[in-house]
Amino acid sequence: MTQRPLALIVAGPTASGKSALALALARRFGGTVINADSMQLYRELRVLTARPTPEEEALAPHRLYGIRPAAEAASVAWWREAALAEMEQAALPILCGGTGLYFLSLTRGLSAIPPVPPEAREEARALLAELGAPGLHARLDAETASQLRPGDSQRIARAYEVLRGTGRGLAAWQREAEHTGPAQRGEVPWRFAAIRLDPPREALRTAITTRFDAMLAGGAVEEVQALLAQGLEPALPAMRAHGVPELAAMLRGEMAPDAARARAILHTGQYTKRQATWFRHQDLAAPTETHIIHARIASVTQFQERYAAEIFAFVEKRR
Repeated sequence: MTQRPLALIVAGPTASGKSALALALARRFGGTVINADSMQLYRELRVLTARPTPEEEALAPHRLYGIRPAAEAASVAWWREAALAEMEQAALPILCGGTGLYFLSLTRGLSAIPPVPPEAREEARALLAELGAPGLHARLDAETASQLRPGDSQRIARAYEVLRGTGRGLAAWQREAEHTGPAQRGEVPWRFAAIRLDPPREALRTAITTRFDAMLAGGAVEEVQALLAQGLEPALPAMRAHGVPELAAMLRGEMAPDAARARAILHTGQYTKRQATWFRHQDLAAPTETHIIHARIASVTQFQERYAAEIFAFVEKRR
């Protein structure tokens, strides 16, 4: 039986150094870096999402970065199909990002949720605008509500439209998918190996602060200003990217610059803590192994000096 081709997963919380690691792997093995970060999809958010620079993109192929307008929300299903198409063209796909559900959609498949009627989606958006995320969260079924944060407006709206459109909660559909065979879930012709960054909290906090200050110096405010000029719905994913709500409030005169900076850094840190916890409880590359690095990779140079041998050996063993 012919062995399936290998695809690498590079995962970890925001600011952990995933892009540097993925680039080093792509250069060593002739791979293609494929974006698996839900916010780096949007073309208007190069600075605030810390997308790879043009210089970095010139060193190895990069795909699915900045390919969608902020006005168009991207679903997990859309990303999965786009990623699979790019993987078919790559000698070694390297899926890099911090959106765990993207990885699981490849390694475990998607739940077979029926199409949601447009009226259910419209009702969800209208209620989200009227009640806010916590109010809409209170209208979900208990099982789904227990799995979602009351402030996560995008996922709450999605859960509500599924509940209204199918008569069943999103959690029930997902639970059913766990007991469905791979073929029914949409098995893919790849085998996966994962490298996960799990930096110490203090190192990550320092990196978040340093990076956000660099973003401010690199045009983050101007980026948000251009985004606001489009008059987009506040519930769109791009409008809720880290730093966008805070800098938007600053531009509207609702928050002082120092307060906006502090809040953006705080919220990003809180998010990375949830990311790290989620990744620790998921076997992204099942049934193959995940190699964990308990450090932040600050640059390609640091990777080459400290981690190259062990990571390259891990990959070579699975090729």
